[in-house]
Amino acid sequence: MKDHLIKATAFNGTIRAYAIQSTETVEEARRRHDTWATASAALGRTITISTMMGAMLKGEDKLTVKVEGDGPTGPIIADANAKGEVRGYITNPHVDFELNGIGKLDVARAVGTTGNVSVVKDLGLRQNFTGQVPIVSGEIGEDFTYYFANSEQVPSSVGAGVLVNPDHTILAAGGFIVQVMPGATEETITQLENNINSIPPISTLIREGNTPQQVLEQLFGVGNLRIHETIPVAFSCTCSIDRVKNAIKSLGNEEIDKMITEDHGAEATCHFCNEVYTVDIEDLESLKQ
Repeated sequence: MKDHLIKATAFNGTIRAYAIQSTETVEEARRRHDTWATASAALGRTITISTMMGAMLKGEDKLTVKVEGDGPTGPIIADANAKGEVRGYITNPHVDFELNGIGKLDVARAVGTTGNVSVVKDLGLRQNFTGQVPIVSGEIGEDFTYYFANSEQVPSSVGAGVLVNPDHTILAAGGFIVQVMPGATEETITQLENNINSIPPISTLIREGNTPQQVLEQLFGVGNLRIHETIPVAFSCTCSIDRVKNAIKSLGNEEIDKMITEDHGAEATCHFCNEVYTVDIEDLESLKQ
């Protein structure tokens, strides 16, 4: 099944939920950035959560997420929008460690346990919304749980997981965000907490073939869940050769002449998708004004 996410509510609208299958999306990011296993998990979790957060937006709104810890991966950046499109990169993709004490990829060691998680939302207004919280564990899911509670004042549970094959390709990836709305009873909240703590890891559920809907059904029960929307999800970058040429053009004729005489052309690599764009001498000449 293709990557997708669902928007849902449960318990008469007092619980809001998002769930995603992101295996192919994370694999595309891994392939483009040549990430090693632990770095793949860190980037994959960030991309997965960012995609669900993007789905909370409307229209042409978009957001940028930055996870910047003191670990060897360096900053992790992801952009997402309301259409299920996401792109992202990790500063140092070649990070991998032995499994941690509970037999999982040691994402906290890779990301670091000191630093910040920040979210910038472009909602088409004069000023962007910016929220920032300290990293609490480096496991990313827990860090975004803390972000929602403290920056957006919405009690939430955020889960994201990535399973990596021995050849470093992505076996399974997915996640969920569950949020408590006004009117939720203590009984509902307690039941939900127990269910979240008792189900298998989200990446295991995806690997076993569970859809995002089936994941939420395990959390809420079939009769309690109402699906509102299903959105296809994909790694998608906004870069293009035209953007590169426009950027070069804005540098002015003097800089373009240097590219022609000293470098015999120009080359640019997109941080987000690792696509390489080459501009030859003839194209550079045409950009001069």
